[in-house]
Amino acid sequence: MAKISVLSPHVADLIAAGEVVERPASVVKELMENAIDAGAFAITVEIKNGGMAYIRVTDNGCGMSPEDAETAFLRHATSKLRDERGLEAIGTLGFRGEALAAISAVSRTELYTRERGSETGVHLFFEGGELTEKKEAGCPDGTTMIVRNLIFNTPARLKFMKNDKAEGAAVTAAVTRCALSHPEVSVRYIKDDREECHTPGDGNIESCVYSLFGRDFASGMLKTEGEDDGVSVSGFVSSPSALRGNRTGQYFFVNGRYVKSKTLQAALEQAYKNSMFTGRFPACILYIGVSFAGVDVNVHPAKTEVKFLEEKKVFDCVYYAVLSALSRESEKAEITLSKGTISALSGEEKAPRHALVRNSGAYTAPPEKNKLTAAARDGFYKTMDAESFRGAYSGASQSPRGKSVLSLSDFAASPSSQIKLSLPNENRREVPETPATKLAETVAEDVPYRIIGEAMKTYILVEKGESLFLIDKHAAHERVIFDRLKLEERPVMKQLLITPVVCDLGAEDAALLLENAGTLDKFGFDISDFGSGRIGVHQVPADIFTGDARGALEELCEKLRVARADPAAVHDDILHTVACKMAIKAGASNETEEFFDLVEKVMSGDVKYCPHGRPVAMELKRSAIDRNFKRS
Repeated sequence: MAKISVLSPHVADLIAAGEVVERPASVVKELMENAIDAGAFAITVEIKNGGMAYIRVTDNGCGMSPEDAETAFLRHATSKLRDERGLEAIGTLGFRGEALAAISAVSRTELYTRERGSETGVHLFFEGGELTEKKEAGCPDGTTMIVRNLIFNTPARLKFMKNDKAEGAAVTAAVTRCALSHPEVSVRYIKDDREECHTPGDGNIESCVYSLFGRDFASGMLKTEGEDDGVSVSGFVSSPSALRGNRTGQYFFVNGRYVKSKTLQAALEQAYKNSMFTGRFPACILYIGVSFAGVDVNVHPAKTEVKFLEEKKVFDCVYYAVLSALSRESEKAEITLSKGTISALSGEEKAPRHALVRNSGAYTAPPEKNKLTAAARDGFYKTMDAESFRGAYSGASQSPRGKSVLSLSDFAASPSSQIKLSLPNENRREVPETPATKLAETVAEDVPYRIIGEAMKTYILVEKGESLFLIDKHAAHERVIFDRLKLEERPVMKQLLITPVVCDLGAEDAALLLENAGTLDKFGFDISDFGSGRIGVHQVPADIFTGDARGALEELCEKLRVARADPAAVHDDILHTVACKMAIKAGASNETEEFFDLVEKVMSGDVKYCPHGRPVAMELKRSAIDRNFKRS
């Protein structure tokens, strides 16, 4: 057995630095938190080459005396904690006293600081944790930290750093979180000599959100607030119409500290349970206030996870605050200018305006609330002749994809029957036979099953023998497209967009997509960097609507983040997303003839599960149906 010995201070410092300095973003986070704790109301952050080459953080806080400045770089040196009782109620962002020691141990670090009221400041220079220079300096009140050549003396860790674009995106995310945590502090961020953002520092959360994320993000947010038994919640949550494809837009702050919490995440998403589509996630900027003694922040090296003393109380407060905001939004949606007399936005009374309804060639206003009474409805049908009624419902129209869509009257309920329209008067006309009717008859003669139609715009109803099958049209079509894309060797057909679609996805997601731009190009996506976390989409796969581009990229971000280490998994995940967006949608109207090939693949057993493993069809036996109707 090897002899046990004590590590040298230098090696111990390098090991400790590995816990605190994970990447440049970790350095920026620690230095910004120190500045906030020092009472700064203006902070400037500047980086170059993703922060690996250069980081500068300047603040106008209280500054340090020459003696304190040197002591601050010793391990476990802090002004924020005195004894073990202080751990019971931590109210500062930093408290362990390891940040400066860890940073200086793996970089070349300079410090300029001047205490308020002092005539001069002090300049310190550290290399690999060793103080090599100390002198007086003329500098403004506050502190400036300059970090160069991060991790220069630990090449084993250096090879695990990502490229400059990815590291820079992580720094941008760290700056964003710190700026949101304290909107009363003005934060200016410069990346590679270009200003990325500048928050006003007026304490107004709305203006902070607007300056960081832009108008589109801010306009889709709902204000929320609540308080109950010592727990307070305030901030913003996204409208149900502005949900995202991943959770990167969720920001939780507990007593001014950014945290990742499954409890808070679950409370947020539970409130959206009946307002959120599968695969979509709400964004939020929520500030949770609890007593310092009611939360433990010393459970994670990066201090991003916390434990609550009364977890259920915090969950309930967040849940009901968010639910209240969504309820108010739902009430606004029901009160519109065309139907109601009250404006949901201003509260001013408006003169009621009614839609006009055709009635025997004349136009009359319907009764209150734009609803026809029974008498008015009877008069409407009686005065409308059979020809105009049939024409209103049997004409061909155009589908969203530009294909000619046959009307309901073009299809037969059964192969041998013709559609008849029952009208309130004696005039009844038979709809003439159409090509679609003939096609339905031909198919019915050749296959051992019958397509009955579509239910709830989601499920295809198919009768086969003594069974009724319900087929999920989206899941089945998604599987067909996925299998086709996986087998095809030729490139995916692309559609060039006349005007690029600009998607504001945030710095981290944008960097991740640009890092995988070559892979995305193989599947039909042509993207470029528009700066400030925005992606320009120039081409999309031919069968994807332009409006689905943003949602597809958001989903791809999440899948690339999870499966980036496995190229095969990345390939399949991209195919999943592309197939999902290309497939016909549940809730969309489709014509029966569009289902023939799809039903054939399902009924023949070629398609059984969607790419995510869910079954695409359900069988109902006649015996089970008869039992429910008490016929057996």
